[in-house]
Amino acid sequence: MTAASRKRVVVFDYGFGNIRSAERALAHVGADVEITRDYDTAMNADGLLVPGVGAFASCMRGLREARGDWIVGRRLSGGRPVMGICVGMQILFARGIEHGVETEGLEEWPGTVGPLKAEVVPHMGWNTVEAPEGSRLFAGMPADARYYFVHSYAVHDWELETGNPHIAAPKVTWAAHGERFVAAVENGPLWATQFHPEKSGDAGAQLLTNWINTL
Repeated sequence: MTAASRKRVVVFDYGFGNIRSAERALAHVGADVEITRDYDTAMNADGLLVPGVGAFASCMRGLREARGDWIVGRRLSGGRPVMGICVGMQILFARGIEHGVETEGLEEWPGTVGPLKAEVVPHMGWNTVEAPEGSRLFAGMPADARYYFVHSYAVHDWELETGNPHIAAPKVTWAAHGERFVAAVENGPLWATQFHPEKSGDAGAQLLTNWINTL
């Protein structure tokens, strides 16, 4: 990738996320990366990455305080790519329920983030996924590739259907830890992963490369 063709990616800094790890991983695969919460810079980047760690409610509060909800919504309304990671994926859904408390999400997708039901929680470590046929996010990846997860909550049901044969249905990737849950989504300009590609070694680097190649 030449300097002239390098894609500009903003890692959105709203106080919740492994921003330095994400910055290094994106730079490693050839992107020009900036960590910022500046509105204009985030709006004008080729790609916006929204990280997230911690509680759903705290992340939503931090995102709104930084106007991240406006930025994500306006980028997507203009077809500008956005990628969410971990809680940065969860907050794209309609709501999250933690310790009995319900918090409104960004509502880009219907669905609820709830506790992961498994013998061992959090789900921490490497796991395989079930990617759909034709996935661009997982293009070139072997079926037994493993990705790094750290989470106690997940989306257990995919509720969005287009109902229109002329609109491409979202591609949903699944994983299992005690039960099946949504591990990644590709939906037009909006992509997201429950796992951490920036911590997933060569497999994660390939995924980020695949995303950057779509910008």
